[in-house]
Amino acid sequence: MVEHTRSLGFRVAFAMGLGTMIAAGIFSLSGTAIAAIGSSAVIAFLIAAVVAGITAASYSEFASIYSENGGGYLFSSRTFENQYLLYAEGVSLFLGYTGTTAFYLATMTEWVQEFVLPHSWAIPHGTAAVGMALLLGLLNVRGTEESGSFQVIVTGAKVAVLFAFIGGAFAYKPPAQTVGTFTTQFEADPVGIITIASLAFITFFGFSAIAASAGEIINPRETVPKAIAASIITVAVLYTFVIISMINAPTPAEVIAQEGETAMGKVAADFLGNIGRTLIVAGAIFSMVSASNASILAAIGISNLMGRQGQAPRRFSRIHPTYGTPFWSAVTTTFTIVALILIFIAVFPAEGGLFGIDLGLNALTGFATLNLLAPLSVVNVALIYSRRRFPDLDRPLKVPFSPIVPIIGIVANLALITSLPPAGIIVGIIVEAILVLAYVSWGGAPEVDELFERAVAPRSPLSNGNGQQQPSEIPADEERFRVLVPVARPVNAVPYVRLAAKLATVRSDMPLLQVVNVTRRPEQTPSESLLEHAEERADALTDALTDSEIPVDYTVEGHICRDVGFDIVQTARDDGVDMIVMGYPEEHRAITEKVEYESPCDVFFAKGFSDHIDLSTVNVGTGSGPHHRSFLPFANELANQGSKIHIITVEPIGTGGTAEKPEATLDVFTDTTAVDVHRVTAATVAEGLVSTAADNGGILIIGASRTRYLKGWIFGTTPDRVIRRAEETDLPIIVYTSPTGVPGRIEDILFPIYRYLRGFYR
Repeated sequence: MVEHTRSLGFRVAFAMGLGTMIAAGIFSLSGTAIAAIGSSAVIAFLIAAVVAGITAASYSEFASIYSENGGGYLFSSRTFENQYLLYAEGVSLFLGYTGTTAFYLATMTEWVQEFVLPHSWAIPHGTAAVGMALLLGLLNVRGTEESGSFQVIVTGAKVAVLFAFIGGAFAYKPPAQTVGTFTTQFEADPVGIITIASLAFITFFGFSAIAASAGEIINPRETVPKAIAASIITVAVLYTFVIISMINAPTPAEVIAQEGETAMGKVAADFLGNIGRTLIVAGAIFSMVSASNASILAAIGISNLMGRQGQAPRRFSRIHPTYGTPFWSAVTTTFTIVALILIFIAVFPAEGGLFGIDLGLNALTGFATLNLLAPLSVVNVALIYSRRRFPDLDRPLKVPFSPIVPIIGIVANLALITSLPPAGIIVGIIVEAILVLAYVSWGGAPEVDELFERAVAPRSPLSNGNGQQQPSEIPADEERFRVLVPVARPVNAVPYVRLAAKLATVRSDMPLLQVVNVTRRPEQTPSESLLEHAEERADALTDALTDSEIPVDYTVEGHICRDVGFDIVQTARDDGVDMIVMGYPEEHRAITEKVEYESPCDVFFAKGFSDHIDLSTVNVGTGSGPHHRSFLPFANELANQGSKIHIITVEPIGTGGTAEKPEATLDVFTDTTAVDVHRVTAATVAEGLVSTAADNGGILIIGASRTRYLKGWIFGTTPDRVIRRAEETDLPIIVYTSPTGVPGRIEDILFPIYRYLRGFYR
């Protein structure tokens, strides 16, 4: 089954929270905070930590109940029913995580340009941030386990750097003098303290990244709350000592203010010399990169869940069959981060923005923090409501003094919003409003769980020792070659299951067939009313197969769905299916197209087969399309197992077309003695293929063509015509399609244009 693999333990979860918190906040905001309010910066950071801790308690209770990806969006979706509120919560958190990542990487750019690159290099502002965003996106496309190990290494390195910085400060002055200097620098500025606290909140939001990635964490009910608490406490202590260290630096406050985001590098040079500055620069860059990685993981988890629940494009929920990650969610997250960097830093910087609009890093901080604080308030409301709506729900961990603590969290979060930079708030509200209006216009899509239900659990006829067979459970084996066989009518099941068994044994010695009968559910019909019918159909299918001799292991299950095509494709994705074998549903073209275009694996569409399946003679049409090329290795395996292969190339008469050359097809076959080539002429390619295959005997297998996007065609002009001609001769035919990615679909769309222009040129 293709699903999230729980591979992240406490160490990675703790590093995820710690790595997100020890980032741009301390390396960039510490200098700004000290320049503004002196030692009172500690109070501001501690206020931010307390506010984050209150909401973290609500997160911890929810995480002990729901151990899936999604964080605050997941918790709200399990509590509220209003789809618009849930969408606003999800999209706000997504913008908060991506905005936070953009802030981290934009700050990293400031450090890179100030300390790493020569000042004479005139590179576009934000280039390093964009490049790192793309690299991190690629990392998370490849897999969460690899990114988790990366998180531990980088987090450990930057904690060591902070210890070196703090140690240098206390070595610079005796501890007593260091503390004395710190205590004399406090400023009584409540407004300034709250303002800095609102900006510093972004540094403590790493706890939510842990909860948002709970689907990858081992034993999340215990690990997530522990990692949240440990990371907040650890970071609060570290930040306190960092601010104490910077207060004792010989660097004047006005210089620190002038240095801005890179002030800590200047202070490190005063403590530890050039070596110290280099160490802090490296630590700062490591910190921002690892924090970005953790926030990207959280954003991917939310967009993936939104796709599954129908509040984002369905592709966001798809798990890549090779990497086991939400590919489209990762890609969308990456490009959203890139867009935010370009908008706030490159197009509308702090000074000299396009059309006179100045945003910059400060506005980006406000944008990100707004989209974090607002949904956090909703999570606290959700906890209060959840306690009342689900009083009997098992809660391994409970927030004490509820609802007082969640109410304090709501008030504190809203209070911090009022102190954020106005430009960031305005942009955040505008973007959020546009996305909500777009969702209202779209209307969303049904949840995956609403579209299909596994109503009848898999069963398999196994021998009971008396020559009889009976339904019983067999253990799922993820390593076996799995073939999905969707069956519309149990009475027609045997030919397709036998064909699937024959095709599967070409690829594997011990395949497992997954035979599924799908009962379509009308939109207004509850699935409960169809359960008995689905059970009866599954029983009939089991009986039909039990009376036949199927030479491989198989299971039978029954589904209830609103969209048969979606059911087939989603089952293939969820169960890690390697091949689909199904009949060509003539009366339901939409099913064919859904499976053909969106299947994650090879599909064999069969037509004209009887109970007796004979693959000793196989006819293959020549071609140059991607599906034809993908099928040839399978045809070679057939030849190696004794099938006689006939390659048919047809030159159409009077149509101006040319015959496909067989040489490229023949190159694939390792044993050419088992292959015959037939060069024929006919009125059409379809007529030549069908008549020659009928004379040879056996079956005909062709690949879908790149003209299938043209109006009126399902598999393409030639395959569709072959299917019609084959009906007249009772020729068994298989149309093969391979998984098509985005490049393949673009090729399919452009190929007819290319072919027309080529013909016109000739």
